[in-house]
Amino acid sequence: MSDPHQPAEPQDAGAGGPSAADRQTERPREEAGKGQPSPVGRLAATVERLRREVQEAQAEADGRALIELAKGILVERLGCGPSQAARQLAELAQQAGVTPLEFAVDVINQAARDRLSEVTTTFLTITAGRDEATDSARSGSLAVRLRTAESAALAAHDAQAVADSLLEHALTPLGAEAVAIWALGADGSLTLAGSAGFSAAEAARWRYVPPGVVTVARHGLGERTGQWIGCLSETGLPSIGRHHHPDGGRVAVPAGTGGRIHGVLEIVWPTPLQAQPPQIVRQVEALAELCAHTLETYAPRHPDGDMRPGILPDVAELMDLADGLHDPALVLVPYLDATGELVDFRIQHVNSRFLDPAGRPRGVVNGALLLETYPMAAGESELFEQVERVYATGEPFRARRMRLTALLEDVPLAAVADINISRHGGSVLLIWRIEDETARLASLLQHAQRLGRIGGFEENLVTGEITWNGQLYSLYGKPSVSGPVPLEDLPAHAHPDDAVAIGRFLRTLLHHRRPASAAFRLQRPDGVTRHIRVVAEPVLDSDGRLSVVRGAYQDISAHHWTEVALAATRDQLAHTEQQASERDRLTLQLQHAIMPPAQAPLEAPGLRVAVRYRPAETQNLVGGDWYDAVVLPSGLVLLCVGDVAGHGIEAATSMVVLRNALRGLAVTGAGPGQLLSWLNMVAHHLTGAVTATAVCGLYDPDRHTLRWARAGHLPPVLVRAGEATPLPLIKGLLLGALPEATYEEHEAQLAVDDTLLMYTDGLIERRDRSVEESLAQLLTAARTVPPTLDQQLDRLLTHSKSDTDDDTCLVGVRVT
Repeated sequence: MSDPHQPAEPQDAGAGGPSAADRQTERPREEAGKGQPSPVGRLAATVERLRREVQEAQAEADGRALIELAKGILVERLGCGPSQAARQLAELAQQAGVTPLEFAVDVINQAARDRLSEVTTTFLTITAGRDEATDSARSGSLAVRLRTAESAALAAHDAQAVADSLLEHALTPLGAEAVAIWALGADGSLTLAGSAGFSAAEAARWRYVPPGVVTVARHGLGERTGQWIGCLSETGLPSIGRHHHPDGGRVAVPAGTGGRIHGVLEIVWPTPLQAQPPQIVRQVEALAELCAHTLETYAPRHPDGDMRPGILPDVAELMDLADGLHDPALVLVPYLDATGELVDFRIQHVNSRFLDPAGRPRGVVNGALLLETYPMAAGESELFEQVERVYATGEPFRARRMRLTALLEDVPLAAVADINISRHGGSVLLIWRIEDETARLASLLQHAQRLGRIGGFEENLVTGEITWNGQLYSLYGKPSVSGPVPLEDLPAHAHPDDAVAIGRFLRTLLHHRRPASAAFRLQRPDGVTRHIRVVAEPVLDSDGRLSVVRGAYQDISAHHWTEVALAATRDQLAHTEQQASERDRLTLQLQHAIMPPAQAPLEAPGLRVAVRYRPAETQNLVGGDWYDAVVLPSGLVLLCVGDVAGHGIEAATSMVVLRNALRGLAVTGAGPGQLLSWLNMVAHHLTGAVTATAVCGLYDPDRHTLRWARAGHLPPVLVRAGEATPLPLIKGLLLGALPEATYEEHEAQLAVDDTLLMYTDGLIERRDRSVEESLAQLLTAARTVPPTLDQQLDRLLTHSKSDTDDDTCLVGVRVT
C-alpha cells in the first residue's frame, strides 16, 4: 500500500512494461540520436517533474496543519518558542529517520491518546515481530493517513468535503472505492449529507431515505460495531451504488458522540469483503467518529429544499408542549461526563400532571438526574435503556402496558402504563398514561372468562328478568337476539341421561336455597354436545325469601376428554409397566442362572481362584457382564471376563451365547488369541452382530505362566509384594466389530503369593473421572493384601468408587 503523502516514484518499465507515452517518447529519442533528446522527450520530462512537484506541494499542504499542531505541543512541553520548536521537530525527525510529517503525527498521537492514536498503537502491537523498516513505514503511513483525514474533516465546511477527504486519505489505501455519509433525522429518516466515488446522478437519486425503509445504512444503526457485509448481492438490501457494485463488500457503521448517534458512515468495496482484522475495524470506527463531529451541526433538508420542521426545536418549546398534555410528562436532556460519554439524563422539566411517588414537589425533581432520583429506571422496567436508545437513534419508542415501577411504585395496582418516548432535537420527551383501574379490572375479568370459557348469568325470580353475558351465548351456541334460557328450562337443553343430576341441582338451589353445582352434557342447536359445569348461589331479600340467583357456566369439555385420555393412558402405562417388570424379572433370572451372585471358590493345583459378581442395583439395567474360571481337560485353567454392550434381555442372552461358546472352544487346546478370534466370528455372525469386550487367559500350573489376550478390554492387574501394576495394553479389537480379527498374545510369569485381578468396567467407571484416574484409584486400593483372596475381592468391591450403577464382574487368582 503506497503512502499518499509521499511523492510518487516513476514507474519501473521493467515491472509492468513501457506505457504508450513512454514508447512515443522513446521513438523521437531514437531518431534524434543517443545524445540529442527530442523536444517531445524534454516536454515529457518537464511534465513528469512538474507532476512530482505538485504532489509534493499537495502532500506538504495536507500535512501543514498537523506539523503546526505538533509545534504547538512542543512549545508547551519544552517551554520554548515557535522557531526553536520547529528546529527541534526537524532534528528529532532526522534522528528518527522519518519525515517531519510522520514525526509530527507521532507527537500528536502521544499527546492526544484518542481513538486515532489507539488505532495506530493497536496496529503496531499486531505487526510487532516483522521487519522493523517495513513496520515503521506502514505504521507511519497509517498514522499520517488518519491524522490527515481528521485534519481535513475538522477543517471542512460541510460533510461533502469530509467524504472526499476520507476516501482520498484513509479509505482508498484500504481498497475502498466509494463512501457515503448519512445524517439521521429525528423521525428516523436518512439524508445523504456527503458522498465520494458515486456519480452525481446516483447521489441525487439517494439524497433522502424516508423513515421505515430498510437499507444497508439502516441496518448499520442496529449494532455498535455496525453492519459488515461480505457481498451486497447476497443480502438483497437496497443501497446507494448497488447497480454499480452489486458483488462488492459494504460496511455501515453508526457515527455518534456523547451517546447520541448522528448518522451512518457507509463504505463501498468493489469486490467481496473478507473478514477484517481488529485494527481495520477500529480504524473504520475512528473514521465514523470523525463524521459524527460534522453531523452534529448538520441540518438535513427535505427533498423540496425546505428545512423539515422539528429537527432542532428549542427546549422551551418542548417544555410548553409538555405543559399542554393531559398525561404525566418529563423533558430530559443528556448529561455527559468529563470524557463526553453519556452517563445520565437531567430532568429539565416535569408538567403539572406528574406526581412524584415519594411526594417530593416538582421544584425538587426539576434539575435532578434521572437515575439518582429514580434508580429503578435502570431496573426491571429498562426505562433508562429505552430513553438512551431513543436519544441515540432518534427512533421513537411506544409500548402498551409496560412496567413502570420507577415512577409508579407507590400507586396501587398501577405498576403498568402506556409509554411514549420521542427525541426532539437534543432533548427527550417521556410521556406515560396510567390505565383506569376499573376498566383494567373489567378487562382482566373479560379475558379471564374468555380464556376459561366461562359465561355468567343472573336471574331475578320475582320479575323473571334474566341477564347473560356474551360468553354464555357463545357456550350455548345461540345468537344474542334469541334470549337467555331460564334455569327451569335447563333439562330441555341437556342430555336425557343427565336429568337426575340437573334435578338435584335445581332442588338444592331453588328449594333448599343453598349453593349448588352440577355437570351435564349440553346439546346445542348446531348439533354439538359440550360438557358443562354450572355453579350458582341464591340471593335472599330482607324477608329471607329467594329473589335472585347468580351463577356461571363453564365449558369443561377439554378437561373431560383429557381425563378420559388420561385414564386410558394410565391403563396402558400399567400394562406396559407390568410387561417391563416381567421382562426384567426373566432377564435377572436368566443372568443368575448362569452366574449366581455367590459362587464357591475354584480349587486348582497351586492356584486359588475366587470370583465375585455384583448385579446392577436397578433391575431394568441388567447388563451383559460375565466371567468364567474352569479347569480344562489339558490341566490348564481358563480365566476370562467380558462385557456385552447394552442392557436388558438382549444383552443377557448374548452374554450366555459368548460365555458358553468360549467354554466349548477352549477344549480345543487353542491359545487365548485364537480363542478370541473364533469368539469374534461368533459375535459377528451368530448373535445378531452384538459387540463386546473380553479378556481371556490360560494359566499353566506347572510353569506358573499366564498366556492372555484382550479384545477391547482393560488389561488384568498384577499385585506383587505390595505393588499393583496393570499388565501391558496389547492390541486387540472388541468382539463383533469386524468379521475377522487377529488378537495379540502376551505371557506373564507369576510367582508364589502373586495375585492377578481381572474385572469389568463396572468396578471403576465414574461419570466425573477419566478411565486413567479411576484405574489409578483401583491400583491404590489393590496394594493392600488381606490374608485371604476372598477378603481381598470383598474389600475391592466395598471400596469401589464406581457411580454408574452397572454390573460388576471380578476374578481373583492367587498363586500358592
